[in-house]
Amino acid sequence: MPNLEHPAYPAAALHHLESLVPCRESQVSMLLSIFGERQQFSFPSIFIYGHTSSGKTYVMQTLLNTLQLPHAFVNCVEYFTSRLLLEEILIQLQSCSSEREQTSHVPCDTFNDFVRLFKQAVASRECQDETLYIVSNLILINVTVVLLSEIVWELFRPNTGCFEPFTLYFPDYSIGHLQKILSQNHPPEYSADFYAAYINILLGVFYMVCRDLRELQHLAALNFSKYCEPVVRGEANERDTRKLWKNIEPHLKKAMQTVYLREISSAQWERLQHDDGEPGQLKGLSAHTHVELPYYSKFLLIAAYLASYNPVRTDKRFFLKHHGKIRKTNFMKKHEKTSNHLLGPKPFPLDRLLAILYSIVDKRVAPTANIFSQITSLVTLQLLSMVGHNDQLDGPRYKCTVSLDFIRAVAR
Repeated sequence: MPNLEHPAYPAAALHHLESLVPCRESQVSMLLSIFGERQQFSFPSIFIYGHTSSGKTYVMQTLLNTLQLPHAFVNCVEYFTSRLLLEEILIQLQSCSSEREQTSHVPCDTFNDFVRLFKQAVASRECQDETLYIVSNLILINVTVVLLSEIVWELFRPNTGCFEPFTLYFPDYSIGHLQKILSQNHPPEYSADFYAAYINILLGVFYMVCRDLRELQHLAALNFSKYCEPVVRGEANERDTRKLWKNIEPHLKKAMQTVYLREISSAQWERLQHDDGEPGQLKGLSAHTHVELPYYSKFLLIAAYLASYNPVRTDKRFFLKHHGKIRKTNFMKKHEKTSNHLLGPKPFPLDRLLAILYSIVDKRVAPTANIFSQITSLVTLQLLSMVGHNDQLDGPRYKCTVSLDFIRAVAR
């Protein structure tokens, strides 16, 4: 019995749509119930959110294209200004117009221009009575705003208030869902059971470190030829899983070092698989990768290191040009007689970190969002490095510390 049913759309189209979106039938069914029939007024705004590679974009594009619903699909990262965004919506509507000669680019400087040109594009498509799924809200026809994001709606809600969208969550694919989706791409020359066994082995190795469907699809396509080698040479049959596993195991361990990386092409990876070297000796791969840090992150690491190992009372002497006369004294606290590197890093507040940063950078540094985002990234890395050491985390009173080993690990 099919999972997708709707009286407004042909059963054949819904059956084809169901085959294209495995393990997302409940979300598609919810969207169909929200959309309703073509002539019905749909919900004005829908906010779809979920983690990376949870099928948000793919499901929406497949749904709109399969059912041939009028829509414009734009990427807000690529079209980062209002003019680029509005012009791209008009271009997509005009390209699908029945009047093919009216596809020339028309500049759209204001939102009033967009409303006028949008009405013309809709009239040329002869779909005034249908819901258009695009980003807009000030025209005399029904328009549904569909937003796709990896961030929850609460972080987008403006302070001045707005019309609340209908929120729809796309959960992560479970291991059973990934097994079902990846097994559908089996080569025709091999049986479905044989390829499903290979996917089961692949997920057993990578599922704990990688849940990204696209990355897993890439890994499955990249390593399948190595899995088939004993069968091709006649050394094993398709059911001899033990020999197949022993043949593929060392190569999957090598592939573990390149998850999420695209440092080499698939052809180079296949040549590398024939190398008999140790898995850790991957020339040109992540073992030898050099990652360049952002400009201010380097100075932030230096400032954090100085704040961690130098007492607060020395900041004036080290970082001020005109610090005044300093009285010499032989008095030292008992705990300061030991090297600070032996005692370990000390916590420091954010204000002190920024003060040291401003003093060691030659030019004037404005406290912009870029600076604070880099600070957040470094603090996140430090917190991740402390997972399993709960005694170092003190709830809301936690202060950051940066050790020399942490700086070396980040800068390496």
